[in-house]
Amino acid sequence: MSASRTERLLNLLLALLNTRVGLTRAVLREKVYHGSAENDVAFGRMFERDKVELKQFGFEIETLTEPGFGGEDPATTRYRIGKDSNRLPDVSLTPAESTVLLLAAQLWERAALGNAAASAVRKLQASGGFSDVDLPAGVQPRIKPAGQAFDDVVAAMHSRHAVRFGYLAGSTEREEEREVEPWGLGSRFGQWYLVGFDRGRGAKRIFRLSRMTTAVSVVSNSSFEPPSGFNARAELDALNELPLQQAVLDVDPGRLLALRKRAISVEEAAGPGSRDRLTVDFRDPDQLAEELSSYGPHVKVTEPADLRTAVVRRLEAAAAFNAAPPLPVVFPEAGPAPRARKRTSEDQLARMLQLVPFLVHHQGLHIQEVADHFGISRKALIEDLKILICSGLPEGYPDDLLDIQWENDHVYITEHLDLNRPVRFSGDEAAALLTGLAMLGDLPELAGLGEDPEQNPLESVIIKLTGAAGEAARMAGTVSGQSVAPSQSQAFATVTQAIKDGRQLHLSYLSPQRDTVTERDVDPLRLFSLDSVWYLEAYCHSRTGLRNFRLDRMVDVEQNGRPVSGEVTAGQDFPARLFTPGEDDVYVVLELTRQGAGIAEDYYAERTAALPDGGMVAEIRFGNADLLPMFISQQGGAARIVEPPELRTAATRWVEAALSQYGGRSPQDAPAG
Repeated sequence: MSASRTERLLNLLLALLNTRVGLTRAVLREKVYHGSAENDVAFGRMFERDKVELKQFGFEIETLTEPGFGGEDPATTRYRIGKDSNRLPDVSLTPAESTVLLLAAQLWERAALGNAAASAVRKLQASGGFSDVDLPAGVQPRIKPAGQAFDDVVAAMHSRHAVRFGYLAGSTEREEEREVEPWGLGSRFGQWYLVGFDRGRGAKRIFRLSRMTTAVSVVSNSSFEPPSGFNARAELDALNELPLQQAVLDVDPGRLLALRKRAISVEEAAGPGSRDRLTVDFRDPDQLAEELSSYGPHVKVTEPADLRTAVVRRLEAAAAFNAAPPLPVVFPEAGPAPRARKRTSEDQLARMLQLVPFLVHHQGLHIQEVADHFGISRKALIEDLKILICSGLPEGYPDDLLDIQWENDHVYITEHLDLNRPVRFSGDEAAALLTGLAMLGDLPELAGLGEDPEQNPLESVIIKLTGAAGEAARMAGTVSGQSVAPSQSQAFATVTQAIKDGRQLHLSYLSPQRDTVTERDVDPLRLFSLDSVWYLEAYCHSRTGLRNFRLDRMVDVEQNGRPVSGEVTAGQDFPARLFTPGEDDVYVVLELTRQGAGIAEDYYAERTAALPDGGMVAEIRFGNADLLPMFISQQGGAARIVEPPELRTAATRWVEAALSQYGGRSPQDAPAG
């Protein structure tokens, strides 16, 4: 859709919004489509496409016919859009409700619903019902859904197209191709699931996204309708948690303290050259296999068989990817290549429909502040404004145009032509906000937002938004998540209070990679989460720098009686960076499969280059090169090291040494690390 079409659609919208009796095709062709259509047939096709486009933006076009003609006569049929057609109702949120809503909207980091959540919040800000608030005590919850598969399924689900993917069946452990009508997505027991109709089996099935073995492809030549009243949460509530099992593991003496901490029994090595035998409770063999794979040759699974198979499968996939032919590395001169789709004129028009009401309620903002709010450049904003000031009613008189000025870089609007209210939430926007709110669980109370027992901001904002979303609220039933409230509630409360009070903390902290417990005094700065794991960003006095600490690895945490030093303050970046770059970092070039391409964003790649198969080459900084073999074996064939060669060799030896314990390939040399 070209910029000229963007302007035409905007003019058509304004014309149909600002007529009480409606406009005929002849008037619209002359006043709105002048010069755009060569003949009546071309105009008819163009007008029908534009009606569909406006409907997708949330505007229903009414068709008015003259009585007595016995049907629709194109010459006399008139068209209009009601002034309240799909407009967002007035929503007034308290500061506590706005804070809770902001927490929910920012959950969807880099996910398909992330842009939808941001758009929904901008609509509320544009309508004037959203208070400008800060996150409490620096708390930033986030979720990272199951990679690219999540984004692909969400897109297909909301466009009502079936999907096709390879799947490792749990019952047979064989890879099979599935074609599924995606009805909904949800998170349970730390995993994301797809609920849908399996066309090959002719029945409803539930699929774990982490067991998809290929990229998700859309079957675009077919469509479907989900069952009436479908609710992903209700479907997944019927899932039973996997039964508790016990893993018997042979572990090198003195290694893997994190695993030993969870062990229910430890049988020490009988003599030199033998290993300790640990018994560990677990439920999900795939989840435990991911952890055990990272430990490489330092652990061997004795039983059960399905856990052993899951570990071997991940190690074999890593070994096979490592053994693939070398890949030439060519990076573009620019920085990281964006994975998101290129912005289009549809994006521009959607932004304009939020921009006008936002300016109405925020008169006189600096032009750069407006651009930053919409996440675009100053140049792109000025291009938007130039189109807007040339748009208006069919008569074309000065008073019939949108009137926007920017004087001394401050933007004002004096004529909005009934675009002063944003359109209703789309299905994606409603799903992003309402599902995010449901996932917050007890977090607002833990963060100090639910101190008044008579006021529950989480419940009240859900009620308000459900009413404002209208029919779109039903789409929230297609996505369901689990609470992101921390399981380490006592540590969370201690850290939150220290941040509020400006007091230092003393930590006893377990580092699984280094197999040590260290004592740290830190200035706590902010809390953030990734899925169910919560982190503390703090200034570490023993390391004299910023560090991130997992709450579930804090053996003990308490205030040490001293005020924070003020050496550093919390960063302004959102989301908080999971890894802090340092001067001694090692630059590593990774090849990532399509399923593993999200690693480039997770680890803040310096440079990236897309591959034809949907994968990616990424240059990433790592603080400790010794941990890279663990990282590669944990990825299970989603990543391999391309450069430097000595690290590639070390990772290959590590994986092969781990496999040799199970009768696989033998390492050429002793394992690295």
